[in-house]
Amino acid sequence: MAKLFYELFLALYAMAFRVAALFNTKARLGLQGRKNIFSTIRANQLPSTQQVVWMHCSSVGEFEQGRPLVESLKKSYPSIFIVITFFSASGYEAMKNYKGADQIYYLPFDGAANAKKMVDAINPSLVLWIKYEFWDHYLHEFNQRKIPVLLISGIFRNAQPFFKWYGSLWREMLSSITYFFVQNENSLQLLSSLAINEKVLITGDTRFDRVIEIAEKFEPISIIEKYCENNRVIVAGSTWEEDETEFIHYVKANPQIKFIIAPHETDIGNIQQMKKRFSNALLYTDLINAPVDKNISTNLLIIDNVGMLSRLYHYADITYVGGGFGADGVHNVIEAAVFGKPVIFGPEYKKYAEAIGLVESGGGISIENALELESVLKLLWEREDEAKAKGIASKQFVYANAGASKKIIQFIQENRLLTN
Repeated sequence: MAKLFYELFLALYAMAFRVAALFNTKARLGLQGRKNIFSTIRANQLPSTQQVVWMHCSSVGEFEQGRPLVESLKKSYPSIFIVITFFSASGYEAMKNYKGADQIYYLPFDGAANAKKMVDAINPSLVLWIKYEFWDHYLHEFNQRKIPVLLISGIFRNAQPFFKWYGSLWREMLSSITYFFVQNENSLQLLSSLAINEKVLITGDTRFDRVIEIAEKFEPISIIEKYCENNRVIVAGSTWEEDETEFIHYVKANPQIKFIIAPHETDIGNIQQMKKRFSNALLYTDLINAPVDKNISTNLLIIDNVGMLSRLYHYADITYVGGGFGADGVHNVIEAAVFGKPVIFGPEYKKYAEAIGLVESGGGISIENALELESVLKLLWEREDEAKAKGIASKQFVYANAGASKKIIQFIQENRLLTN
């Protein structure tokens, strides 16, 4: 019965996706990107003699978790061929030109025929499945062919279907995973409750390794330096409308502070809406096209591109990470924390171990509304020693949790998963 419901879900999901593509740009890109994908892969001629490592990521966040691992694997095994797949258009479009992979594709929708064709086409020696997304037919194909599948930076919670009375199919999917590398003790205990404990290792989150690498290889952005100059600076990253609303009054009331907002969505429609909310804002594209000697009078810069955020946090005195006022929860807080700055975010963060850990370490601050945001900012500006201590705590928290990638590489080496 569970299988029947899953097949019905897949059919309805594919239908809904096609309808959404009529109105939604991302859905349309995802549909177009999957068109003729198998003939595209065949035309690209994957190697028959090299070992292929296939890493699958849902979107950009999961890619950033897997990235330090595939880059370390390439150093350890220079001859391997790396294929990366994405489910979401935002992930694929942002990273389709990533030079660390040999080939990058969309993951075709789950189904018996698609899974068989895709596994046939890629023929992986090792599969890295990052954090989320459990697709039954793909996992079944890997299991049938005895292809090792490693779940990277996995995190499990009671609310997930694996641990519910109706979750038999989901539990069956778990049995196809060769080894679980999880983020925390709670995930280990939950898997143990399903008698999955001999193939689980707590390694932490590989994103810590990635953000440390970014910080230590920091490349300045001269135009941002000029914009900030010697002013106090707040950088708000991955924001949604709910986050931006919290700032409207504060930005207007504090012209002496420079604000940089990098929204989660950078499509034209969203940027236009932001310009309406912040009438005095300057877009980054306008800034880079402005004359060198032009005096910039506005105190708010909106970043209308992708790929810069991780470096922007460097220029902040105080950082804010968006998503914490939405149902899905806060975005990547450690991307800001690694630069040794206080990190503020909304109330929805309890699903994310790194956000919980950052609050417990003293580097993260959760706020409930605009009034509390203004109160926290006032306190941090007035008590510079306290702000500095929170920044130090943030950076220490990140470095204390580094090393997940090294542990996973060691496991792959010790178990000869990429050795003929």
